[in-house]
Amino acid sequence: TFARALDCSSSVRQPSLHMSAAAASRDITLFHAMDTLHKHNYDLSSAISVLVPLGGPVLCRDEMEEWSASEASLFEEALEKYGKDFNDIRQDFLPWKSLTSIIEYYYMWKTTDRYVQQKRLKAAEAESKLKQVYIPTYNKPNPNQISSNNGKPAAVNGAMGASYQAQASLIGRACESCYTPQSHQWYSWGPPNMQCRLCASCWIYWKKYGGLKMPTQTDEDKLSSSQPTEESPVRTHMSRQAMQGTPVRNTGSPKSAVKTRQAFFLHTTCWTKLARQVCKNTLRLRQAARRPFVPINCAAIKAECKMFF
Repeated sequence: TFARALDCSSSVRQPSLHMSAAAASRDITLFHAMDTLHKHNYDLSSAISVLVPLGGPVLCRDEMEEWSASEASLFEEALEKYGKDFNDIRQDFLPWKSLTSIIEYYYMWKTTDRYVQQKRLKAAEAESKLKQVYIPTYNKPNPNQISSNNGKPAAVNGAMGASYQAQASLIGRACESCYTPQSHQWYSWGPPNMQCRLCASCWIYWKKYGGLKMPTQTDEDKLSSSQPTEESPVRTHMSRQAMQGTPVRNTGSPKSAVKTRQAFFLHTTCWTKLARQVCKNTLRLRQAARRPFVPINCAAIKAECKMFF
């Protein structure tokens, strides 16, 4: 700050003490201080003495201070034209500046209030602009639609296709859902060999809910045939639980459906407990525990117990 107060150019650009102090606390001043401290082997007294030589205090300037107002305006104009292409900016607008200087100035310029203001103005302009959205016309015909003109199938380009011949056979049939014989528009429904059709309202109902207003005979047969097959596993499961004596309950958890095992414990007699202590050499409990499938010689244990009792 003292060096900037003595410098005439700095006092003209930054007349107030607060602005001079803010400029003095930038990164370039900190970097110069660290570099000086490192050169003097981190001796604080000798490093401070170098900062204030006989000619006056050392003044450190970064790119924000070195650039003039005209150069800054040229840089903003070039940035709006070329974006972040610093090679073109240097070649067409600022040939006397080095590429390092331009890049350093750009990242310092992004921290200024002017950059924030320009960013807000661009965002406001983008929001105010009208966005044109193209919505194409959807004229694709429905393949299930039965087109007719006064009870006769319509011809396309003067020709009668195979699909229209199939649609002609559907004319005169009632709706498969509500059995109405009249509708302003008909739609083919089901397999082609069944030759079924739906009226306009039932077709909308079918597209919306995936079913008919009044189910057909085939649907009723499917429901009646599927009911016993669905209930039979449940009934067999319930009868199996009743035979085993387990209560039937549903807690909503899949773990509750698993049958719980009954707890048990081994109740040994007093003679067995006594034989464990008396016949240790014959029993060899640790060896028998490692081989659970090998039978224990009960006759030898009984003979040894008779010797003691």
